[in-house]
Amino acid sequence: AKKQYHSKEGYPCVSEIAAGEANAGGYDCMVVPGGFAPDFMRRDARVIEFANDMVNAGKVIAAICHGGWLLCSTDAYKGRKATCFMAIKDDIKNAGAEYVDAECIVDGNLITSRKPDDLPAFCTAIMDALEL
Repeated sequence: AKKQYHSKEGYPCVSEIAAGEANAGGYDCMVVPGGFAPDFMRRDARVIEFANDMVNAGKVIAAICHGGWLLCSTDAYKGRKATCFMAIKDDIKNAGAEYVDAECIVDGNLITSRKPDDLPAFCTAIMDALEL
């Protein structure tokens, strides 16, 4: 917690809470951005536990682009339709998803998109799911 991270463009972001301190009961939605960070995030058992708690609680789970990598280490994809960046489609299929090549797939509480070009549909789906 309170650690500063930088985006690929150098924009700073300070974490407010450590993964091990997060409780799914305190959140309505989990959004996993793209890039390569999700591959590192899924190596942390505390992040996987939090993500699975969100899935099992029926909370909104959203992933775009390579964000789907994190969800491959959870129960989120089992028996669900989903999309992702094409380079990881085999990973989400192996995690139990039916891959669909579309800008945004909503399957219950699971929302997935392929790439940054899909952000308008992705963000709209999240807002709709949260009734915002």
